[in-house]
Amino acid sequence: MSAAGAFTDAVNRVRSEGRYRVFADLERIAGRFPVARNHGPGPDEVVVWCSNDYLGQGQNKTVIEAGVSAIRKMGSGSGGTRNISGSHHLHVELEAELASLHGKEAALLFTSGYVSNSATLSTIGKILPDCIIFTDELNHASMIEGIRFSKCEKRIFQHNDLHDLEVQLKYADHDRPKLIAFESVYSMDGDIAPIAAICDLAEKYGAMTYLDEVHAVGMYGPNGGGISERDNVAGRITIIEGTLAKAFGCMGGYIAASSDIVDAIRSFASGFIFTTSIPPVVAGAALASVRYVREHDELRVRHQNRAERLKALLRNAGLPLMASSTHVVPVFAGCPVRAKQMTDMLMTDHGIYVQPINYPTVPRGTERLRLTPTPFHDDAMMDELVNALCEVYAATAPVSIAAE
Repeated sequence: MSAAGAFTDAVNRVRSEGRYRVFADLERIAGRFPVARNHGPGPDEVVVWCSNDYLGQGQNKTVIEAGVSAIRKMGSGSGGTRNISGSHHLHVELEAELASLHGKEAALLFTSGYVSNSATLSTIGKILPDCIIFTDELNHASMIEGIRFSKCEKRIFQHNDLHDLEVQLKYADHDRPKLIAFESVYSMDGDIAPIAAICDLAEKYGAMTYLDEVHAVGMYGPNGGGISERDNVAGRITIIEGTLAKAFGCMGGYIAASSDIVDAIRSFASGFIFTTSIPPVVAGAALASVRYVREHDELRVRHQNRAERLKALLRNAGLPLMASSTHVVPVFAGCPVRAKQMTDMLMTDHGIYVQPINYPTVPRGTERLRLTPTPFHDDAMMDELVNALCEVYAATAPVSIAAE
């Protein structure tokens, strides 16, 4: 087979399994979130039900104006890497705000949450080459990549299983450095890690902790510091990682930790050193968003209210709602073909945009529609969604797919 044929064959395998991804051609409309203009099949305008802009901050006038002000004052680009002309006062202010949010001494910005995980975890391996990293089996791909690049010994523990984690910690070499890497909110199932209990084990066996808060920061805790703030355990976590691209409605990732740890990551992480820093427009908007979200707890209250109402409507309608204790609302489909059929029907027949979630994001056979209600999804939108879901579920059925 030729090289070109290999690429075609790879895509055809994905198509044959019914999980070929098609991107919706949408245009966000400032001030009208969650409504978007649709340039693909279906109505001219659709309601978005799968955005990670969890609090609608990407449409907040205060955030937009801060970004506009920054680009007018400073220009469109940052001018370079943080080490070479690309470190601006907005970066310094934003890092100080994020450190304060999590009660840490320092913070460090990255171009995305993926990069912050991959770069930080891989750099820990450079600094502590004998480290054993204990990782939850459902950790995000960016964490898996960072641990692989670290070249440290990896021990995978069963998802949120404290007994399995303790057994592995107990029988690990006492003298070797250890790190437990896990998430607070797992984004596909919507469940929460037992952070305090994991901290107890870390302290008992002399391990550091690395907590990914990307699907919780901004949305939980009195100031939006995440589940670790809500549960009053942020001070027990060694490194907290977060994102500016979800609840804060912008782009970028970060870590917050002690000054020594942040300085070490800043000095050794290739994913930080060799990439252009986030531009002023993003840093300015993100700074305004973090400050706004910290001061407006009513956003978090409304967000939780919306999620609980949607779950209740789905249950009452007899739809296959999967278990979730957070704002993530997964609805079971069971195969990629059915998931795609349903989301196509929702878009073309009802003006509702939901993206199907397939393997490898979730295990085969657990394909789903992942709904993310925001403070701006009103009762009428919810009623329309549930009625549409009842219709598309009745019109479709799981299809048996032979995976290659």
